Amino acid sequence: MRESLQTLCRDFIINRDVVKNAFRMEYSQIYPVCANIFCARGLTADRERLEACKALIKEKTGIFSNFPGVVRPPVACMLALRENPSAMMEETLTCYELLKERFWGSSYLALVSFLLADMTEPGEAPEKALRGRTLYDLMKKQHPFLTSSEDSVFAVLMAFSDKTDDELIDDMERCYALLRKRFSSGNALQSVSHVLALASGAAEQKVSRLEALYDTIRDMGGKYGKYHELATLAALSIVTEDAKAVASDMLEVDSFLAQQKGYGLLGIDRKTRMMHAAMIVSDEAMPRNHVNTAALTGTIAVIAAQQAAMCAVIASSATASNASHAN
Repeated sequence: MRESLQTLCRDFIINRDVVKNAFRMEYSQIYPVCANIFCARGLTADRERLEACKALIKEKTGIFSNFPGVVRPPVACMLALRENPSAMMEETLTCYELLKERFWGSSYLALVSFLLADMTEPGEAPEKALRGRTLYDLMKKQHPFLTSSEDSVFAVLMAFSDKTDDELIDDMERCYALLRKRFSSGNALQSVSHVLALASGAAEQKVSRLEALYDTIRDMGGKYGKYHELATLAALSIVTEDAKAVASDMLEVDSFLAQQKGYGLLGIDRKTRMMHAAMIVSDEAMPRNHVNTAALTGTIAVIAAQQAAMCAVIASSATASNASHAN
């Protein structure tokens, strides 16, 4: 494994453990996703700063708000990246109230409120929120049973696209129809279509690149998931062109992760581990300064894929919590 990828792998484990120590007793799947928030920007997590951001969230939000719980660690991580976390938290809460005028309050909305605050210039948020709601309604019209609260994240991200609303929806629908020929339809596949729609190019070309990468991983002895993991692979297929080289990198990263604590027999399953490998390889493929340049082709798709992973964690956490209460 080349040195740059080795460094990313080591940083990923370091960041995961720092986040875990700062947020004990959280849903275990959230730690690797949070770790990648720092890796994607070439930074190392700081426990004291994370704990300060955790305290800030607690101070600024009520016990019954959507910010506590599984969404608190990723929001705290994103706040920790900012020079002035307190000011960013205020902007996030302002955006949350703005979004609540358009969407139902949820953990997903708490997540996207930070993205809206982070990606807009002063005065732009209302326009993006309105466009996000318009896009959400168009999604709902196309897929009334599949579209739910988590799609508010993608609808707001799509509001930053240079494409028209009709172009975005048409692209999304074309991608979804093509993907259904190969993968199981459902919420996860809809998320993949959202990620691909955010990128430029014909739907056929984008789906073909995703399938080529998926097949190459399989042909080289790897096993990649077909459900919530696919959104991350979709983003990687957008920002890289050499499927064989990317698959080789992923398998090397996967071998590294397999030797790390938390990824053993009783740890994270192999398909999720491969998704984490895709996240790490994506980090190397993207420029480090992409935090506030989300309108660039491909970059916003990677951000969307990261949010898709978080949405999957939130949904899994809710399912696990409901099952626990039922017992």
